[in-house]
Amino acid sequence: MRPTPRGALLLALGFPLALLPALVAAPLWVLWAAALAGTLALFAADWLLAVRPSEVTLEAVAPGALFVGDAGLLQLTLRAGGARATSFDLLFDLDEALERQPVLRLSVGAVTRATLPLIPRRRGEASVLSAWLRWTGPFGLLSFTEQRPLDRSIRLLPNVGPVHGAALRFFGDRQLGSGIKVERYLGDGSEFEALREHRAGLDARSLDWKASARHHKLLSREYRAERNHALVLAVDTGYLMAEPLAGIPKLDHGINGALLLAYVALKTGDRVGLTAFDDRPRAWLEPRGGVASFARLQREAAALAYSHAETNFTLGLLELSRRLRRRALIVVLTDFLDSVTAELMVESLQRLRRSHLVLFVSLRDIALDEVARAAPSDLRDLNRAMVAQDLLREREAVLLRLRRAGVDCLDAPARQVSTRLVNRYLDVKRRELL
Repeated sequence: MRPTPRGALLLALGFPLALLPALVAAPLWVLWAAALAGTLALFAADWLLAVRPSEVTLEAVAPGALFVGDAGLLQLTLRAGGARATSFDLLFDLDEALERQPVLRLSVGAVTRATLPLIPRRRGEASVLSAWLRWTGPFGLLSFTEQRPLDRSIRLLPNVGPVHGAALRFFGDRQLGSGIKVERYLGDGSEFEALREHRAGLDARSLDWKASARHHKLLSREYRAERNHALVLAVDTGYLMAEPLAGIPKLDHGINGALLLAYVALKTGDRVGLTAFDDRPRAWLEPRGGVASFARLQREAAALAYSHAETNFTLGLLELSRRLRRRALIVVLTDFLDSVTAELMVESLQRLRRSHLVLFVSLRDIALDEVARAAPSDLRDLNRAMVAQDLLREREAVLLRLRRAGVDCLDAPARQVSTRLVNRYLDVKRRELL
């Protein structure tokens, strides 16, 4: 309990004003004593009529899980004794995995219900630790502060909500069907399906001369698109991926895109695996097929921890290459700063490219592009624009080196990486690069 600014102002100004008559005429000191007594009586009445801490109860119901990138709600029920209407200010102690929220102001009668937004900043476990309640007496002279422990735990998971919806949009594409059914389109596919009688209009290159000689008629080969390829998602969990981009760590943007790609690949009949590394390999899941494998990938991706270590691409990608016995499509989700720090990364990807098809995915910071393009208004802005342009040139130089080495590169903004990654995967299947 402490005086409010109104109560402090009343004490500070009321005392000298009440003392003024006594300074003019000594017999008027009674007025000063009466004013002092009246002020103290107001404070006493404010204390007596105020809601007691024991009369205040706060109930909080937290969601069991939240998805990174989506907001949840903490359901609150606040009860104050009797039917007296009182204004309450609520401030919640949230751990660093949740965004801080401003003070929640409620006008409470007997029972009041409200909600508090919960916005996850990263995956893992989050807690709503406690709530601080502050209210005043009916005259606004005294304020009361109370801390109520809550200890509500919430699991913060990768955002797989949009995965199914986005995947359905892709399944209307003719390219996507090429991995799950026999194709009747000429020239599509490379796996032998059947022989059929050759007719006018069919591709002459599909003629099977040996079979035609045995059957004494022209026969053509029918092909179907290949399936059951191995796709490995290689996720960098180093310190650069823990930096926020559009309010969410880069690692979570990468995981969301990787899960969408995994779902589409599993639906088309391919096998999907997962590996993660920072200064050393952290996780490994053998490529498996079937949509039922998606839950396994989701659990492993949710358990990937944020690391403060510098990424060792040599060790991480060498271990991955050692584990893979057959040619596979390897999707490397990472980020880099400049050509100097990316030198070992480029060398490791070049070695990996000799045995596998590599798709390099990096997250582009559009804020850096905006700084580089903005017209400077002073010397400081000019300096920032020049630094941003230098970083972008370094970035393009690294990507150009990778493309010349045969590595397919995708440098996309965080909010576009999922869709563009799936489109690039479909293009790989259509062109049968594996």
